[in-house]
Formats: sequence, structure tokens, C-alpha cells
Amino acid sequence: MRILLTNDDGIYAPGLLSLYKVFCPLYKTFIVAPESEQSAVGHAISLSSPLRVKEVYRDGRFYGHAVAGTPADAVKIAIHEILPEPPDMVISGINLGPNVGINLLYSGTVSAATESAILGLPAIAVSLNTYKDPDFGYAAKFIKKLIGEIKKRVLPKGMCLNVNIPALPASKIKGIAFTKQATIPLNERFEKRTDPHQRVYYWQIGNGFLKQVNTDTDVYALSRGMISITPIHYDLTHYPTLAAFTEDFSLNL
Repeated sequence: MRILLTNDDGIYAPGLLSLYKVFCPLYKTFIVAPESEQSAVGHAISLSSPLRVKEVYRDGRFYGHAVAGTPADAVKIAIHEILPEPPDMVISGINLGPNVGINLLYSGTVSAATESAILGLPAIAVSLNTYKDPDFGYAAKFIKKLIGEIKKRVLPKGMCLNVNIPALPASKIKGIAFTKQATIPLNERFEKRTDPHQRVYYWQIGNGFLKQVNTDTDVYALSRGMISITPIHYDLTHYPTLAAFTEDFSLNL
């Protein structure tokens, strides 16, 4: 089995290294990831600048390829140019901080997995629910188990899994929940500041969601100490509205 590892925290991120340590002894494992942190860039791709790629070594050994671009760029260039043949699975992460709810639209971690799905490859985005003192060990081992389960199944084309893992000891994780993506708005706030040259700037400080979420969502499961697994798809069509418009829309040219 061939596995491609990528992320949005950059090729030197410890979450990526933790996945590499788990999967390298088991499978033919490749790393192609952004050269620097690309958090919250969404599904951006580079059209006006070249994608420069360089080899990265750790402890004197080849580790992977660093791409001067976005997570989606890294996946594209890996599949089309760098890897000798397409991988059997793409894993994006382990992200520092959760990717749930509306944040999926902003997440570079999720976008790398989504790009893989667009290219017809099964993929997983995985995030750890903390920003401080992360221990990626359990999360990496869980993804190894999840891969073993996925190998027994055929994921639908164009679909990937978004996995969020509580930052808790294994004994305190309360189970696994298969969830929907929460869609409630974020609590967005900005702090107005002034720089030494008296120019105004703003710092985004909003955190969390505006109201309680439904109990069948990723946000709720993670808040209750459960691993959340959400199947997601890049098709943004709203089919009920499409059907309604097709049936009774009366506007003529």
C-alpha cells in the first residue's frame, strides 16, 4: 500500500512527523507538503507564481518534498509530477487544532484531502483538538487503525473523511461518532489596534460558535470527548433547490 502524507502546518510540523513514524514501517510512505505553514488558506491554488519543490532531510535521511505553495498545490504536484505512481491513500494532518463546522471551508488540512478526492483518491483529513502542548501519539495510532478498517471498504468516488480527535488520554476518549458537519455561524470578532505609525489594523479574535449545535454534528461530538468522523464531498450543489427551480421556475429569456 502506498500512502501520501501532507498537511497545512508545513513539512516540519510535528503532527506530520507523528504520522510518518507510524506509517513508514508499514507502508511505502511519501511526504509532499507545504514548505511553510498554510493554515486557513482553504482550497487556494497557485496560478501566478511557480511551484518550487525541494528535498527535505531529517537526521541525514530523505524525508519528503517541500512545496512553496498551498496544501492543494502540494497534492496536485505530488500526484502529477513527484510520485512514481498514484498513492492508494492520502492522509492530511495531523493538524494542530480542530477542523469542524464551518471551519472546513477555511481549512488547508481538509482542502488537501478534498483535492485528493477530486483526483479520485481516497483521503482522510485528521486534526487534534488542541493548540497547546499537543500529543499526537494516540491520534496517529488511531488513524492507523482507521486505515485498516477503510481497506475493507470502497469509499465512494469524490468523498473523503474528516476526522477530529480529542486531546485526551486514550482512556478518557468516550467513543467514536459518525457525524454531520455543523453549519452554524462562527463567533467572529475583531480587535481594533494602532501600530507605532498610528495606522489602524485589526486582529481577528473570535472563537467558537454562536449557539448550541445539534447533537449529531462534529462540533457536538468533539465537545463531548468523542472522536468525530464526517464523510464530506466537494460537490456544493444544493439539490432540493435545483429540483425546485427545474420544476417550476418561470423566468424566460
